[in-house]
Amino acid sequence: MVKQTIFLLPLACAAAFTGEPLVSRRPAGQSSLFMGGAQGGSTSTAGKKTTVDKMKGLLDTSEMVFAIPAGSMTVTQSQRLRRSMPENTSIAVVKNKLMARAVQGTDYEVATSMLKGANMWFFIEDDISSTMKAYNIFLKDCGKKESHPILCGVIESTLYDAAGVDAIGKLPSKQELYAQIAGAIKAVPTKVARVIKAPNSKLARAIKLAADTKE
Repeated sequence: MVKQTIFLLPLACAAAFTGEPLVSRRPAGQSSLFMGGAQGGSTSTAGKKTTVDKMKGLLDTSEMVFAIPAGSMTVTQSQRLRRSMPENTSIAVVKNKLMARAVQGTDYEVATSMLKGANMWFFIEDDISSTMKAYNIFLKDCGKKESHPILCGVIESTLYDAAGVDAIGKLPSKQELYAQIAGAIKAVPTKVARVIKAPNSKLARAIKLAADTKE
């Protein structure tokens, strides 16, 4: 799980999108939510540096990031979206200038061309498939398909459009691949055991002969 310092501020500040993001930590098994706000020293040089450092930290641990339009979302909807995300997926709304600084020199620098308007970024640590499924369910349930389409996504220094991100999201997750591999590995020795135990099995006779020879 991404380790972050916790700052709790009213979600009403989210509409500002002009300074250091508000950081809200959910209980174990839930994702983080970062929303914009201009309070206190958030517009100071130190505040901006803190925001950039937080974004760099998320980028460093992310397998993929993607963006959607920010805004036109109620506090309740924002909370629902946050709660629907897998444990290691975080969400951030941050000024484009600060995001540009954060991606500079990283595998996500190709996203610079998409830094226009207010964007909400998803930082996926290791469960792309589950994150995409959760987001698509949110779009359907909240009627946001038209207003909040995926703008772009980046994985392994490559920028993908909405169709590309959707295709990647349909690939098996790591957990699903592990399960498939585990199932295959389990099936192999089971099959071997059946062959060895089978009546008149050449392999069974060979094993028995080898054992008799040693004796």
